[in-house]
Amino acid sequence: MASVLQTIVEKKHYKFVDRVDSWQEGVRLSTESLVADGSVDADYYQQIVNCITKYGPYVVFDHYVAMPHSQENASGVHKTGIGFMRVKEPVSFGKDEDGEEKVAKLFFTLAACNPDEHLNNIQQLMTIFCNEELLDALMECNSGEDILAAEAAHPCEEDE
Repeated sequence: MASVLQTIVEKKHYKFVDRVDSWQEGVRLSTESLVADGSVDADYYQQIVNCITKYGPYVVFDHYVAMPHSQENASGVHKTGIGFMRVKEPVSFGKDEDGEEKVAKLFFTLAACNPDEHLNNIQQLMTIFCNEELLDALMECNSGEDILAAEAAHPCEEDE
């Protein structure tokens, strides 16, 4: 079975940018590869932006990782998928309820057709998020080949 990163590369669900003007633009750009193959509608990103605006930067984790996603049963999702985007300059999502600045360089954007697929995607991504060496390597990627090389050099325990 292909890993999450292998599937992202296989489906060309990745993008590399140097900087974005706002976290909203980052979310929009992180959905473009999913829009390109019809996995989501072009305005799907707006649902994600609305959720983050309403609930705060809950999508940002440690080690510069963001997992933008909307609520279950979001309209405009046609295929389950994960989009990956690397931004060289950190993107600020603002402060959380504890006053901690939330910033990201790696975006793993989720689109799911049902709750089971959504949960499965999150579980698979958590193994990546726990592998700091892999995350560091992904921050240096500039191509699909780089993503696969980073994963080969720093496999997740599940992949070994």
